[in-house]
Amino acid sequence: MSSYIAPLAGLAIGAVLGYLVRRARLCSFGAIEDALEGGDYRRLKAFGLALAVALAGTQALIFSGALIPTETPYIPARSAVLSIAVGGVMFGLGMALVGTCGFGSLVRLGGGDLRAFVVILTYAAAAYAFLRGILAPFRIGVIESVSVAMPGSHPAGLIETMEGLSGLSLRLVVVIAIVGVLLTLVVSDRRLRKAPRLLAAGVALGCGVVTGWLVTAVLADEFSPARVQSLTFVAPVARGVFSIVLGGRDWLDFGVMSVAGVVGGAFAAALAMDEFRWEAFDDHYEMRRHLIGAVLMGAGGVLAGGCTIGQGLSAASLGAVSWPIAMIGILVGARIGVAILVEGTPTHLIRELWSRWLGRRAG
Repeated sequence: MSSYIAPLAGLAIGAVLGYLVRRARLCSFGAIEDALEGGDYRRLKAFGLALAVALAGTQALIFSGALIPTETPYIPARSAVLSIAVGGVMFGLGMALVGTCGFGSLVRLGGGDLRAFVVILTYAAAAYAFLRGILAPFRIGVIESVSVAMPGSHPAGLIETMEGLSGLSLRLVVVIAIVGVLLTLVVSDRRLRKAPRLLAAGVALGCGVVTGWLVTAVLADEFSPARVQSLTFVAPVARGVFSIVLGGRDWLDFGVMSVAGVVGGAFAAALAMDEFRWEAFDDHYEMRRHLIGAVLMGAGGVLAGGCTIGQGLSAASLGAVSWPIAMIGILVGARIGVAILVEGTPTHLIRELWSRWLGRRAG
């Protein structure tokens, strides 16, 4: 029974998150779009709340010795900066073209969106090609070969590097400072304080990340196939889809089962809110946009080492070097995607920025 602890925990965590996120309409791309286009930062701050909870809880596990950061996939000896940066931009652009991230696609599928079903199959195929398929040698031998070791040969963690260079114990100070800033941003937003569903979804996401680390690092024993991992929604989707098609036991995993849980939880929320509707593509133009976006999300998610949840919350909770690199890339890619969707072409955005720069110089 012990070998099923991690998969069952993943299923339960995913179900809770799918239910709460669906009810709160919390979406990472939607949060970025709200901030860029409407100046509304509430959903972005809800993700900030999730990060505060994830960071505080994960660092508590590290302080206690229950979690060793270097046993996770996010704190390697060297950081593949080129792969992470390029993958982040690709993922952000794909996310914009699809209209949501990998996690959001699972939530949409739970509500009956058949477009999300096509997106998930497509980005699973693209991700698997880079993860274990025909493009894996190119990823490993070419893109990931451009890697950087941290100063002093410390693991690729921001806090570990800071402590190694300074010779001081800085973890507690850094964690308290970051968590304090994030919580201040949340508490000071009166409109967000009046949105209990957003707050609940943010807290649940953060707790889900912490619980993932706890389950796979502590509760699962040596007979469990689970690695030390937490929430992410690119590689587990790929492994889950291909374990169904090809057989095997890849599905008996925390990550893969969390994917199934999210769909089930979102389905339950859609039924409870009377929002379950079968939806399909309006025309071939919309389908083409979603297919291109799905390929970019799948490939980019593997290259970046995670999605907006995997890098934005799980890696961030560890203070991984990959976290800011990936998230900056995702934001850049998303901004380019918004330019394509709203302004017609990314060249228009470049001309607009150039004109503004020239205007400042002239002024």
